[in-house]
Amino acid sequence: MLPKNPTDLSLLLIRIGLGVIFFIHGLQKLGVFNGPGVENFSLMMESLDFTPPIVWAYLVSITETVSGLMLILGVLPRINATAIAIIALVAMIKVHGPHGFFVADNGIEFILLILLTSMAVMLAGGGRYTLIKKTKKHDNSY
Repeated sequence: MLPKNPTDLSLLLIRIGLGVIFFIHGLQKLGVFNGPGVENFSLMMESLDFTPPIVWAYLVSITETVSGLMLILGVLPRINATAIAIIALVAMIKVHGPHGFFVADNGIEFILLILLTSMAVMLAGGGRYTLIKKTKKHDNSY
């Protein structure tokens, strides 16, 4: 039976889904799960004109991993969703935008969903089922 107000459960599911995707995606960039590793990822960052590419590669890889894990745990979900939204927006513009819409063509279809999902968590917060949710004492939202 669903709770009377399923918003908190919905936010939990959204937060965990987004968190798992980015936790694993970040670990891949760090070389886990047959991922490219930071050195190889830095080559892509260099091709996108990020300088110095190795610094950006570490920054993105660690941010994705940590923010993903923090979303799963429910630690400061708005802040971590914001970090993911920034990464998604840059990826949508620099990586996927030139390829059109469809994910089969490496387009924006999936990254747009990630961006909008992370923005939803930014706006709504993580819901009741979080470990650390408030960043300000007067903030009454989740």
